[in-house]
Amino acid sequence: MATKTVTFSNRISYVTLGVDNLQRAVSFYRDGLGLATKGIVGSEIDNGAVAFFDFQPGLKLALWPRKSISAECNVPLGAADASGFMLAHNVANTAAVDAIMQQARDAGATVVRPAKEFGWGGYGGVFQDPDGHLWEVVWNPHDGSAD
Repeated sequence: MATKTVTFSNRISYVTLGVDNLQRAVSFYRDGLGLATKGIVGSEIDNGAVAFFDFQPGLKLALWPRKSISAECNVPLGAADASGFMLAHNVANTAAVDAIMQQARDAGATVVRPAKEFGWGGYGGVFQDPDGHLWEVVWNPHDGSAD
């Protein structure tokens, strides 16, 4: 019988953010940004505590303690560095950018690049969640994938 070859695809199912304080991170995303979650699950398992949030169909955001990622993946726990990774949220218009940036600020985010117009015609800003992860909120008039 022939063996079927499985190849890596370009479909991402989870984006996992390492966090220093899982409860604080869940509160930020759930209470501050209004994302739905069942809360922290897996606390009874060593390095298992995690929280999941549904994004679009087939994509979830996971929050997992950095210490657990380090232990489970056999990599050293280093200093957090915000410049290595950024998520982007494309929205329908400039008013949505401003509203989400304000919601994030009210939830405890740090605005690191206030919303502004770009030379290419778009508009956007960047905030950091309480663990330093960068989120760009942008309106791109050239991209039809906005919410």
